[in-house]
Order: sequence, then C-alpha cells, then structure tokens
Amino acid sequence: MNMITFMISLSLALSIALTLLNFWLAQMNPDPEKLSPYECGFDPLGSARMPFSIRFFLVAILFLLFDLEIALLLPLPWATQLQDPITTLTWASALIFLLTLGLIYEWAQGGLEWAE
Repeated sequence: MNMITFMISLSLALSIALTLLNFWLAQMNPDPEKLSPYECGFDPLGSARMPFSIRFFLVAILFLLFDLEIALLLPLPWATQLQDPITTLTWASALIFLLTLGLIYEWAQGGLEWAE
C-alpha cells in the first residue's frame, strides 16, 4: 500500500510541476490566425458546402498507406526467431520495394505537389 501511495503522489507532483512549467515557459503571443476557430485555412464564416480539394484526400490516402506499411513491418524484428526468417524478410523487402515504387511514381506524376 505504501508503494501505491508513493507512485500516486509522484505522478501527481510530476503532473503539477509540468503543468506549472508549461504556464511559466509558454509564449503567449496570440495573433488573428491563432485566435480563429479554424487553423486549416478555411474561412469559418463562408459557405459550409464548399467542396474540398481532391488533394486533401490524396494526402490522407498516402498517409494511411504508409501508416499501414509501418503496422505491417512492425513485427519484423521477431522474424529472426522464425524457422525460415529469409522468407519473411524477402516478403517484407518486396512490400517496401512496391510501396517505394508507388511513391516514386506518385512523385514523378506530380501527385505530391500541392500547388497546381
């Protein structure tokens, strides 16, 4: 019971100290962009039916693709403990190679350029 009390009090003290340090060191320089309800560049008083650019969706799809790649490659360090780690590493390398080819193709086609 004594150890739990110590851990809770240590966590509480650390939380309070970090919060106070944040208030002390934070720069309070509000500007019109920071004070606006939306920091994404859209006018909050404009039409809500304004269509999004397709580039937003392309960036989101690219993010999900490479996020999925990380999730698939996360167990690779344990591949060395398998019976045949070469097969697993070959498939992982093929996956990375295909995704890299896709990224190079997208880059060459100008799909990553934001300005038109």
